[in-house]
Amino acid sequence: MKFQWRSFGYKSKVVVLCSVANFINAADRVLMPLAIVPMTNEYKWSLYWQGWILSAFAFGYFTSQIIGANAVNTYGGRRVLCCAVLLWSLSTVLTPVAAVSLPALICARVVLGLGEGLGLPTIFQLFAQHVPAEERSRAFGYMVAAGSVGQTFASLFVPHIDWHISFEIFGFMGIIWVVCWLLTYHDPPMLADEEGQQLLEKEMMCVTWSEWISHWSLWSIYIAHFAMNWSNYIIMQWLPTYLSRTLGANKESMSLTAVPYIISSLCGVVWGHLADQLISVGWPVLRVRRLMTFFGLMGPGLCLALFPEVSNLVVAVLVISMAMGLCAANSAGHLSNHADVAPNHAGITFAISNTIATIPGILCGPLTAELVVASHGRWFPVFFLAGTINFTAAMIYYTQSSARPIL
Repeated sequence: MKFQWRSFGYKSKVVVLCSVANFINAADRVLMPLAIVPMTNEYKWSLYWQGWILSAFAFGYFTSQIIGANAVNTYGGRRVLCCAVLLWSLSTVLTPVAAVSLPALICARVVLGLGEGLGLPTIFQLFAQHVPAEERSRAFGYMVAAGSVGQTFASLFVPHIDWHISFEIFGFMGIIWVVCWLLTYHDPPMLADEEGQQLLEKEMMCVTWSEWISHWSLWSIYIAHFAMNWSNYIIMQWLPTYLSRTLGANKESMSLTAVPYIISSLCGVVWGHLADQLISVGWPVLRVRRLMTFFGLMGPGLCLALFPEVSNLVVAVLVISMAMGLCAANSAGHLSNHADVAPNHAGITFAISNTIATIPGILCGPLTAELVVASHGRWFPVFFLAGTINFTAAMIYYTQSSARPIL
């Protein structure tokens, strides 16, 4: 096994290790939405406070994106990703202790967001620098699929054990990953000669901050990411509560929330290979990115708009599974587009994009609670709004996106 790992090229190691990190990232992120049902039964939180607990993560996530992208260039991906995973893993381990106090729990959730916000920009920067353009859709597909597998694993596992133990297990899993990362991975030299390194540093300094927000091709990515995350946060934060409170799902039935993540992980790999195959046979990169994003936004938008009409638990899970499977196409669409338009700065453009796309995470908790209460328990406004945002963003991306390097 040791020989086989050493035989991997640097590119393969980057993809494997980063995908495992995203597995843990995604698993830790869904623990609270799954555990909040028994936690609420124990601590008697109102729907209002449930919304703020779920959204607290996004406040930390929002503030650390750009810091993470810039830290990679200064400290290297090895250190930054190590610190990120360690930070979010420690906050996960300490969540059961913090749960007895709402302020302490919210602080733990913010710290979780801080750590996870450092992680993905680092991964995007490493992929943009070391994965060839003709293999990026695949690499991003594997990375996103690993996240879906993590969510699947958590969804199958958490409902059947004590919620305290679930946080401890997944938190220690991240700490073990940190040890493996430090023992296995080392940053390679980015360029072979000193002159080339100086040229790269000069190029990085020449990009002004106005460049990150003055191109419509970048804004089309930012808007598509915002819309994708709006739907994802609705599903991730509120699906267990919706199935439990509205469709009467019991503790055993809550494992059905794993099905959408299974579908997403499988479809993410399929979409990635399909996109790379289309590019290899001569399709323009831009056409592929637009097609994947169209499926990834319009499909889930339609599913969510129709979702409130479903009254059967199994059918509801199937509809959300379809939405998540189509949403996975975004990994080969606008998410891969970062490396096309900003090959030397994909970590920073993703950080800006993900910062903007974290706004839904801040709003979805309290806004969803407010809409449901104001609608006397009806969820139609919540899902209709998500569908409308997806439709609008799909049109903007389709008309304004580009695959030409601009940074």
